[in-house]
Amino acid sequence: MSPWTVESMDVVEAEQPVHPGDDAHFVVVRGSGQAGCYGPVGERIARFAESSLSAAVMGACVTDHCGMLDRLRAAARTTPSDIASWAVGTVDCSVWDLHGRLASRSVAGLLTTERPRSTVPAYASWLSRDLVRVHDLGELRDVAADGWSFTKWGLRRDPAESPATAAARMAQAVKRCSQAIGRPVAVDAVGTWTPRVAMLFAQTCDPSCLLWLEDPLPQHDLDMYELLSATWMPLAVGERAHCDEDPGGLVHYVRPSALTLDVVGCGGLTRATQILPIARRQNIPLYPHGRSFLPGLHLSAAFPDAVPAVEYRLQWEPGRRRLYDEPLRPEGGHIELPDSPGLGTTPRRASCPAPP
Repeated sequence: MSPWTVESMDVVEAEQPVHPGDDAHFVVVRGSGQAGCYGPVGERIARFAESSLSAAVMGACVTDHCGMLDRLRAAARTTPSDIASWAVGTVDCSVWDLHGRLASRSVAGLLTTERPRSTVPAYASWLSRDLVRVHDLGELRDVAADGWSFTKWGLRRDPAESPATAAARMAQAVKRCSQAIGRPVAVDAVGTWTPRVAMLFAQTCDPSCLLWLEDPLPQHDLDMYELLSATWMPLAVGERAHCDEDPGGLVHYVRPSALTLDVVGCGGLTRATQILPIARRQNIPLYPHGRSFLPGLHLSAAFPDAVPAVEYRLQWEPGRRRLYDEPLRPEGGHIELPDSPGLGTTPRRASCPAPP
């Protein structure tokens, strides 16, 4: 019997984008009478995959994920960028979906030799809710009471304030909100901090109120991260990891409390499974970033010891779920793994399933 191979790749657009400019494109790979899909992603990512990566997967064996990733990364190096890295991950996840459909198994079942868990814990994030500007603490209490593993919120630095004033205000906001819900909170700097603000925040914030501070620096400045890691402050990093980036340096220098890897942005599920053992050896839990919710869900189902929970973005994920025929919805802070083959969902577009 000849191996399953990729016979074609194309891009489709979801029938009902939620808002103009939202991610609404799916990359589709076909072979042996089946189609594998991943999305939604932005149009630039999908078109880069179609124009620059399709030749790398044509005729490739569907089950040789590492070999295919090598070819995709080589093709993407002609135009290195975040778009290229996301495109690599998008194609990789589409091929995993195709593999699962052909094998009549879930992607989580393909990733592990063990039985994957059927229900995955999730943590809730709502980054548009800036803790410094939250006045209705009841809203935070309501979210925290929904059974999530924990909650994560935005923490934006006001550029009009001095670093010391901004750090003090943000530290006070974390304490106020953590005490309101009775648990430590995770916060995301949302690209608004400077190294000076981060160091002053570490000197000011009550450690009992903070689960972690995510990506306090706009870039992976390893020297500065090493200084920050010498403080008490728990850090989470990894969302910006590129498909060609060596995560060993990030783990070694930052020594984070959590690795918030974007499964698609880092190069896909194949790349994520290569990074996972590095974090596991350092006893660093991996919490998949919410923009890659679906592959992150399968990664967590396959490796519950190393991937305790997946991020569910309250602001954006419900809208993204409406682009699927069978949207996944949380219940009591948990998500059920789809019981259908592959990644387990199909976009609302007739051209994605295999043609008759």
